[in-house]
Order: sequence, then structure tokens, then C-alpha cells
Amino acid sequence: MVLPVIQPGRRESRPPIFEKIGIVGLGLVGGSIALAAREIWPTSLVIGVDNKDVLETAMRRHAIDVAADDLIVLAEADLVVLAAPVRENIALLSQLGDSVRQAAVVTDTGSTKRAIVEAARTLPARFTFVGGHPLGGAAKGGLEHARTDLFAGRPWLLTPSGEASGPAVEQLSAFARALGAEPRIVDAGAHDRLLAFLSHLPQLTASALMEVVGDAVGQDGLALAGRGLADSTRLASSPHEIWKDIAATNTDELGPALDALISLLQDLRRDLPVGERLTDVFTTAARWREFLKK
Repeated sequence: MVLPVIQPGRRESRPPIFEKIGIVGLGLVGGSIALAAREIWPTSLVIGVDNKDVLETAMRRHAIDVAADDLIVLAEADLVVLAAPVRENIALLSQLGDSVRQAAVVTDTGSTKRAIVEAARTLPARFTFVGGHPLGGAAKGGLEHARTDLFAGRPWLLTPSGEASGPAVEQLSAFARALGAEPRIVDAGAHDRLLAFLSHLPQLTASALMEVVGDAVGQDGLALAGRGLADSTRLASSPHEIWKDIAATNTDELGPALDALISLLQDLRRDLPVGERLTDVFTTAARWREFLKK
């Protein structure tokens, strides 16, 4: 199915970095890229690939110019953004050779990088793959929560491999800047180690905390909760489908991160009658929190 999308008039803007932008997966991140790209580059063609229900929503929101549920619509794309869950993105790589007929830059938006960077080595030579991870997010996923300013002021990590990716890195850096993000280059292995602590561990912790508290106090008890619990568990609304893939592709880094947290919680548990370890943790945590707020 390929559907042209009738769009309202667009204002003139900057020259396009990519003439035809294909986005596979129109969730929160992919949808936000589509919305922003259409606003910034009125002359570019934005192609969305997803299932029928999502495409209908994308059409209503005027997020794309062409809607399709088949990768063949990407035949002439010069940028392909894989914005599906991590393992689905990896599987999609093997299908691009039969769908995209010309040279193209290929990137992704996944929260782990080593697995897809390795898988991308098998792409046909006409493609240049640069792993990508825009660090813009929200408590809830889905196209209905996408917005044009999702990436404003946020890092957009790029994990190139090989000298041939140089020009593509420059293009993608310019693309990210135009969307308001701050592109940064990082090694794929370093990315996965950092994100295990900066993103993956907080997500699992928030979800686990919400389950423990909810199961203990129930709906009536939660009605008494203050802002502290709501702020601490904001991430607990995240979709599990995405996080299963993240956990599976970063187990060796996320596992030790969880072990470190579990060990500290066990220290606190043993120290409850005395409070010495609690004092240390609160003091150290408050100091690090000041850096986080800057």
C-alpha cells in the first residue's frame, strides 16, 4: 500500500540536507523526526513506513508526504531512518538492499548500538550506515505524543564505523542540528556502557519501583501519594516492547549496572537501624544530583 498524503501549504525554509527522507517506524521518535523534517524542509519528501493504523494517524497529523506499509516505497530515498524497536531495526537492514535502489545514508534511533553497527557491515556497498541515538524522549511513546521540539537542546549520539562514513556523519550532524539537537560522536561500545547507566538502569528501576509500591498499597493507597513518587516513577509508563529489545541487546552492560544498584540497596537494607550508610548515600547522591541539574 502506498498513499500520497495531501498536505497544507508549507512555509519556505532552509535548503534540504536530504531530498527524500524515509522513516521506518512512526512512533514517538520517528514521528517527531517526520514532523520536524516536514516543518524545516518544505521541499523534501518525507516517506513514512509503518502499519495501516499508524499511517492513518500520521496522515491526520500531516507528519509525512507518502505513507506505505512496504519498504519498496523507499526505492529513491537518500536517507533511511530506522526508528522501530532495536531488534526490528536489525532485521530491517537485511531488507534494504532489495528495496532502496540508489546510494543512501542509513541510520537508526535505537538505544543500543553495538549489535546494529555489527549487523550493518553486511549492507550493500551503496549504503553508508551511521548508528544514531537521539536522546530525546517522553514518558509515553507513540505517534500521538510526537512533537517537533522533542530533540531541542538534547544530545544526538552518532556511532560511525570506518573512514567511509565521514561525509555521512557530517550530513547527519547537520540534520540533527537542524532539528535542534546537539550531535556528538561516540564509540558504539562506549555508548552502550554509558546508556546502561544513564537510561536503561533508570528505566528498569522506575518500573520495578512502581510495581512494588502499587502491589503493596493498591489504587486507594496511590491516591495518597505526593509528587515524589510521581516524579520518581515517571518512566514507568514506557512501553515494554521497546525495552525488551534494549535489555536483550545490552545484557552484558545492563546486568552489572543492575548488580551495582542491588548491592547498594542491600547495603541500605542492612544499615537501616544505624543509618551510617544511608547518610553516605544521601550525601553522595545530592552532590551528583547538582551536576545532573546543570
